[in-house]
Amino acid sequence: MTESKPRRSGGRAARQEARSQRNEAVAPYLERRLKPVEVIDEAGLVQIEENAEIILSEIGIAFQDFPSALDLWRDAGAEIDGDIVRFPKGLCRKIITDFAPASYIQQARSIDKSVMIGGNATVFAPNYGSPFVTDLDSGRRYATLQDFQNVVKLTYQLPHLHHSGGTVVEPVDIPVNKRHLDMVYTHLRYSDKPLMGSVTAPIRAQDSVELCRIAFGGSLDDRTVLTSLINASSPLRWDATMLGAATVYAQNNQACIMSPFILAGAMSPVTVAGLAAQALAEALSGMAYCQLVRKGAPVVFGTFASSMSMATGAPTFGTPEGAMATYVMAALARRLGVPFRSGGQLTSSKTPDAQAAYESAATLLPTMQAGVNFVLHAAGWLEGGLSLSYEKLIMDADQLGMMGVYASGVDMSENGQAMSALRTNPHGQHFLGNSHTLQNFEHAFYRSTIADNNSFEQWRDEGSPDAAQRANSIWKQMLKDYEAPKIDDAIDEEMLEYIAVRKDSEPDEIG
Repeated sequence: MTESKPRRSGGRAARQEARSQRNEAVAPYLERRLKPVEVIDEAGLVQIEENAEIILSEIGIAFQDFPSALDLWRDAGAEIDGDIVRFPKGLCRKIITDFAPASYIQQARSIDKSVMIGGNATVFAPNYGSPFVTDLDSGRRYATLQDFQNVVKLTYQLPHLHHSGGTVVEPVDIPVNKRHLDMVYTHLRYSDKPLMGSVTAPIRAQDSVELCRIAFGGSLDDRTVLTSLINASSPLRWDATMLGAATVYAQNNQACIMSPFILAGAMSPVTVAGLAAQALAEALSGMAYCQLVRKGAPVVFGTFASSMSMATGAPTFGTPEGAMATYVMAALARRLGVPFRSGGQLTSSKTPDAQAAYESAATLLPTMQAGVNFVLHAAGWLEGGLSLSYEKLIMDADQLGMMGVYASGVDMSENGQAMSALRTNPHGQHFLGNSHTLQNFEHAFYRSTIADNNSFEQWRDEGSPDAAQRANSIWKQMLKDYEAPKIDDAIDEEMLEYIAVRKDSEPDEIG
C-alpha cells in the first residue's frame, strides 16, 4: 500500500503571515455574552455575607505594624484593639459601595491595547511570581532577567494574553532590592500592553509609579496605568509590606487587587462556605481601606483559593471545591459591585503533560463560567506556581483563544442563523460548496496553533511531535521574530537614568 506524502504548509513566512492576520482581529480584552453560572442561591449568598460581617465585627482583621491604617480606621468608626480592627456591621460594605468604581479602564502604553476591568469584561494576564522556569531544552532552573524579558516578549506577541502581567518570573540574578526596577522597565520597554507594579515594599511601589509617570508622559492622577496584586496574609491579616504598597498605589489612583491567598484547610476552614465568608471579610476590609486612603481609588475583589492534600499539605488544583469557591466568590463580588479576580490555568504537575492539561482546563472553564474579570496565572503556570513553563505558556495561550470564542456566545445574527444556506442547499448534499460556507469558512471555527489535526502518516513523517514539542518550536521562533514596540528615545533614556540613580542609591541586597 502506497502511503501519501505529507502536505506542507508553505513555510515559516506563510505561517507568520497567517498568524499576524489572525491577530489583527483580536480585541484588547474579552466581552462576555454568556451569563455567569450560579451554584448557590440568594439565601446562601446572604448567609455568607452575614457570616463575613460577624467575622469583621466580632473577630476582626489584623492591620499589622501599620499605625497610619489604624488611625484611618479609628477615624472611620472602627474599634481598635492593638493591631486588630473590628468594624461596625456594614461599615466596610458601605465605604466600598459609596466610593469604589464598579469598573475602570487600565490604560496601556498603546492606547488601543487598554483594557476594561469589571462589568462583562475578562482580561487574561500571564503567570506571576515563579522563582523557576523550565523548558524542554534546559530543564528546570532558577529564572533570570533574560527569562523575564523572554516571557514579556512572548506575552507581547500572544494576542489572547491581554495584559503583560507583573512578576511573570522572579529574576534571581538581580539583587532583590533592585530587580523591581528591571522588571517594570522590561514591561514598559518590551511591551505596550498594560502592566502590574511591584508590591514587595512601599518604595518599590513608588518606583513603579514613577517609571510609569515617565513612560506615560506626565501625571497619572486622572488615569490608571497599573493594576497590582496585594495579597492578604490569610487568615485574617494584612501585613505592613502589602499595606504599604496598597497605600502608595491608592494614593496615586492606581488599582489594587485586594486578594486573600487561601489554601483551604491551612489558611481557612476546609469548607467552601467557610472559606468564602473569611475571604469576603478579608477582601472587604482591604478594599475599604483603599477608599479611606483615597476615595474612588480603583480596587478589585481578589481571591486565590485552592484545596490542599490533607495527607501531605501540598496544594491541589483543578478540584471541584476550587471551582465552587470561584463561582461563589464571583457572585459575591457582583453583589458588591466591584471587579473580581480569580482563576487561571493552574496545576500541580511538574511538566506540561496530561495532568497539567486536565487540571488547567478544570480551572479555566469555571473561571470563564463564573464571570471573572481579571485572570492572573492565565498562562504558563506549572508545579503549583513554583515554575513557569515556556511550552505551557504557548499551549495555555492557545486555550485562551478558544475561551474568547466561548465567551462570545452563539451568533444569532442573520448570518449566524444561516437560513440562506438551509434554503439553498439540496437535500442530502453536503454544505462544503454552499455559498454561505464559502463566505464563512476562513473564520467559522477557532484554529488552534498547537493542536495537530493531520493524518497519522503526516504526523509521523514530521517527527511525531507531541503538543509540548510543537510549543517548543513556536516559542523559539517567536523570540527570533520579536520586534520591540516603538518608544520615544527621550522617554527610554529618562527611565534608564531614573533606574541608574535608584540603583546607585543603596547597596545590593542578596536574598
